[in-house]
Amino acid sequence: MRIPLGILMAWSLLAQPASAQAQVQITMGLPVVLPPMVAVQPGVQVVSELDEEVYFVDGWYWVRRGPHWYRTHDHRGQWVWVAPVRVPVMLVRIPPGRYRRLHRAEWKQARRERREREKAERKYWKQRDKAERAAWKEGKGKRRGHDRDD
Repeated sequence: MRIPLGILMAWSLLAQPASAQAQVQITMGLPVVLPPMVAVQPGVQVVSELDEEVYFVDGWYWVRRGPHWYRTHDHRGQWVWVAPVRVPVMLVRIPPGRYRRLHRAEWKQARRERREREKAERKYWKQRDKAERAAWKEGKGKRRGHDRDD
């Protein structure tokens, strides 16, 4: 009775579908206490002052190594490879190296300068628009119709 039972058990194990999962893990040499994070886009933060770009999105730390992405909930833990379709689109669109060695003070200064430049541009376009409207109103009484070349 032992032989048929052993054969039956072996046969039942072979009949089950094999499930193969490959999981790649890496370890990162990050400090135990991370430097402050800087919000670079809505929903995307970058750990500042590191040689490696470490992003924080939706409760996950993300890092890119070549064409591959890895993530973890705890930056001191194991980083697990993530399939490209699972990487948030907002991270994929960021060019590699854009936020490497990002310093918080420099980022704030650049953001302040960008806001001032945008404010000056808005002011310029508002004045230009106002001048065009005034010129149009001034010429409105002289001409009749849109396409007249009198």
